Amino acid sequence: MLFLQRMSRPQLLVLYGSQTGTAQDTAQRIGRQAQRRHMQNQVAALDSYNVANLISESLVLFVVSTTGQGDPPDNMKNFWRFLFRKSLPAGSLCQLDCAVLGLGDSSYPKFNFVAKKLHKRLQQLGASLLLSVGLADDQHDLGADAVIDPWFTSFWDRVSALYPSINSMTAVPEDQPLPPSYKFHFLDDVIEKSDDTGRAGIPREQRVPSQSHPFLARMTSNQRVSHPSHFQEVRLIEFDISDSNIEFTAGDVVSMRPCNNQEDVEQFCQLLQLNPKAQFILKTNNNSAVPLGLPEPCTLRHLVERCLDVVAVPRRSFFELLLCFSTNELEKEKLAEFSSVPGQDELHAYCGRLRRTTLEVLADFPHTTAELQVDYLLDLFPQIQPRSFSIASSTQAHPGRLQILVAVVTYKTKMQKPRKGLCSTWLASLDPTQGEVRVPLWVKKGTLKFPPEKDTPVIMVGPGTGVAPFRSALQERIAQGKMANVLFFGCRSESKDFYFSTEWRERVEEGQLSLFTAFSRDQEDKIYVQHRVKEQSKLLWELIANRNAYFYIAGNAKQMPTSVCDALKETFELEGGLSLEESDQMLVAMERVGRFQSETWS
Repeated sequence: MLFLQRMSRPQLLVLYGSQTGTAQDTAQRIGRQAQRRHMQNQVAALDSYNVANLISESLVLFVVSTTGQGDPPDNMKNFWRFLFRKSLPAGSLCQLDCAVLGLGDSSYPKFNFVAKKLHKRLQQLGASLLLSVGLADDQHDLGADAVIDPWFTSFWDRVSALYPSINSMTAVPEDQPLPPSYKFHFLDDVIEKSDDTGRAGIPREQRVPSQSHPFLARMTSNQRVSHPSHFQEVRLIEFDISDSNIEFTAGDVVSMRPCNNQEDVEQFCQLLQLNPKAQFILKTNNNSAVPLGLPEPCTLRHLVERCLDVVAVPRRSFFELLLCFSTNELEKEKLAEFSSVPGQDELHAYCGRLRRTTLEVLADFPHTTAELQVDYLLDLFPQIQPRSFSIASSTQAHPGRLQILVAVVTYKTKMQKPRKGLCSTWLASLDPTQGEVRVPLWVKKGTLKFPPEKDTPVIMVGPGTGVAPFRSALQERIAQGKMANVLFFGCRSESKDFYFSTEWRERVEEGQLSLFTAFSRDQEDKIYVQHRVKEQSKLLWELIANRNAYFYIAGNAKQMPTSVCDALKETFELEGGLSLEESDQMLVAMERVGRFQSETWS
């Protein structure tokens, strides 16, 4: 495609759809690159941008991730619905120069689906696509940057050719800091006031809880449900949501934003020489969005504990920003290496492979850390992202309550200190027997949908904590008189991690459930859920082919979902006499009409 040179100096609009913060981080990186080129730019989440203004934009870069089974992130769903309106004229974006960068994981079947579909839709609406859609892959040996770096280079080459005026000024060097996005105005009063979570509360009768206005739910119980000798700590946690306006059905998820522990907060403040009691009011530059839920005034302790993700594995952008403050030659040389394209393998060895945290990096670069300025805190450290859990209960069985099944994440690397999951560790530490515990939370629609018809069977494969949404579904369906339920459950040992075993056995005895279990370590040969699926081929074929059953998978995304799908297709071949190609087509057809659904996570 031939592009004519534009005479004016453009403003770059970077719009992102981000579920975990990675796409947001990438969008902010390209925004800083534009800033270094003296270009006006704006970086915003897609749903915070008035999409009706898109027709008057000149240069837009979309950075989008894909969630679930080819779904857009939560902060671009409104934009997504608008863009795919059939009423939009074919040439409505004919004045727009744009590009699409997708962030995905090729281990999922719908790799970068949102980016591909967005790229195609923009073309349909007449936009000029500056280059091919970028398809970054987390599975690459060097991570997503293996695609992002050359794609950024191509993007700027195209923009420079299209708008030659941006070449007239010398770019700000990479090792010089840009102006901060925020300004901290400290108050004279440094008496630390209560940072009660109640600040996040809302009048219960006024609105449905959301990310910006969560409900302060009282934790009523926090019980370990895996055996004390089992390597994996798994907890069943219950919240009181009475009078919250929260409604949910089977398949929905609950979200919450965790807190850093006090030890990490204190270490962070010591490393950066911050007074945790100091109070400030935050002012924004460059139209930056104020972080959600920050009180005014706010203490540094509150900011670090509830907003800044200081124990995450830092992204490359962190080292790029850190480099700007370094005056120690040895530290500056290493930070420059970690920030460079050739240095990504070394950065992965230092950070990615070992899961080294931001706190540990700060301790490794003491001279640079001592130079950090407080105004840059929200540029350097990403905000803590919400975590979502499948709801493991129904309102019919537990009125006014909401339960989740949480595996506490902990593992070892070559680092001396074990690695821990921020949210699961935080939740596990909360003890409602020692005093009132409240957790700000909100509920979102999930990806799993269950059939409304009373006689339609459901087949559910949920090993480990993947069984959580199916417990919710079974409680709901049985309360509605729907008894055609089949559950395949797998775990390591019947005596150590057979979650809800008593409940399942009661359902079986009452004729409400057919249960097939796989305890992989209870015998010499390992048995998994896919083996049980194969063994029940006649039953499954009868339910799927003759009774229009729905088939569900939930759990870890590594090998289990693919193995179960293969076992299901073997059932089609064995019992239905289908060829391999016909079995593939049958599974695709089931997925298209919602009779095959999966919810997996890595």
